[in-house]
Amino acid sequence: MGRRKKKNEILEHVEIIETAAEGKSLAKVNDQVLFVPHTVPGDIVDVQLYRKRRRYLEGKVIRFHKKSEHRVEPFCEHFGICGGCKWQFISYEDQLRNKQRVVVDALKRIAKVEVPEIPKIIGSKKTTFYRNKLEFTFSNKEWLTEAQIQSEEVFEARNALGFHIPGRFDKVLNIDKCWLQEDPSNAIRNWVKKYAEEHKLSFFDLRMQEGLLRNMIVRTANTGQVMVVFVFHKDEQHVRESFMNDFRTQFPQLHSLMYVINEKRNDSIADLDVLPYHGANWIEETMMDARGEQELTFKVGPKSFYQTNSDQAYELYKVVAEFAKVQATDVVYDFYTGTGTIANFIASKSKKVIGVEYVPEAIEDAKENSKNNGIQNTDFFAGDLKDVFNTDFIEYHGKADVIITDPPRAGMHKDVVNQMLDIKAERIVYVSCNPATQARDLALLDENYVVSKVQAVDMFPHTHHVESVVLLSLRK
Repeated sequence: MGRRKKKNEILEHVEIIETAAEGKSLAKVNDQVLFVPHTVPGDIVDVQLYRKRRRYLEGKVIRFHKKSEHRVEPFCEHFGICGGCKWQFISYEDQLRNKQRVVVDALKRIAKVEVPEIPKIIGSKKTTFYRNKLEFTFSNKEWLTEAQIQSEEVFEARNALGFHIPGRFDKVLNIDKCWLQEDPSNAIRNWVKKYAEEHKLSFFDLRMQEGLLRNMIVRTANTGQVMVVFVFHKDEQHVRESFMNDFRTQFPQLHSLMYVINEKRNDSIADLDVLPYHGANWIEETMMDARGEQELTFKVGPKSFYQTNSDQAYELYKVVAEFAKVQATDVVYDFYTGTGTIANFIASKSKKVIGVEYVPEAIEDAKENSKNNGIQNTDFFAGDLKDVFNTDFIEYHGKADVIITDPPRAGMHKDVVNQMLDIKAERIVYVSCNPATQARDLALLDENYVVSKVQAVDMFPHTHHVESVVLLSLRK
């Protein structure tokens, strides 16, 4: 029996050989796979182990002996601390190659299906300032960086407005400049923090569950409209209104200013009322339809799901439309429809599109989006898909010729997959932000379907996330 490796053991001169899923890279040590974040192939490093399993190891870099030629200089001062944009040190060309490989590996290793020739991934034209939504957290427990600690400065005020530190639920890194969202996002966040400190507004304490300011959501649209939602932990009306009125005066261009009172122990506002303070309770995004003939307008509310990279969403939906090959006589089911963007995008090509979404507010937005765009051949339903997608649903709407499904990261429920297998639509277009769960579902659908086309689309530069679009054709 071999000697067990000691906890926190250090492995020296480890060569990183390839990238892996979830943004990590890997090496091979004594026939075991070693996962190491913040590395790229070609790095030679010393690694301190923090997790040991029978089939793999995980560790962190404590020293670089050689840095790979594939590395580039990160552009953000917060890189490596805030947890976002983890691939800034990799050239964008290498990021795209890595993402393409993740999609291919998932199809071959997890789905174990025959894979057609896959074209090159569609990259994003914008690699910074591409997001239309960010959520920031207020905290009285600012995360101090190594540089701040070593400065020996005394930090009496520990207020922060920024992002959670990975693995530290109660610690927030204060953000000076974020490269993810266009102005006025940075100006809004920095003004709010300065104002709150000057006026002694309390920042939230996650452990003690006390304080006034809790979260701030900023949504920007390609129409130039801006929505800001403040989440307060308690209802101090006089303080709240004074703050929000001064904020509105500072940023008069806002299209929508709203707020939430969240007294719960979690940050979710899905079950809470979002109350209007000034302006509309929505902003508008625009996109050409699948024919390229009509500019569609989408109303997006504070709880609505809309692809967070507006420009790249159009490229993604063009792939969906190309794969679906919807005809004028086709009935289309659009599952996990959100605010009905895909449904309305392809409606002009189809006989009828039926969208299903779990969030009722999103369905109301979807209906209004169809109405505002003069689209009359869509129908939308709110509910859990595994309950809604049943025999009665199919009999009422008619059998689908095409199914488009864009589930959350967890993938589809087995009941949904089984119902798809039963009705045997001619084509299924499966859009996924998680190639692993997509591959799991494809393995189940392999009983009746063959993978005909695959296209990877990068929606989130400088992260490991990738969208995978797969066309499934009914076996003959």
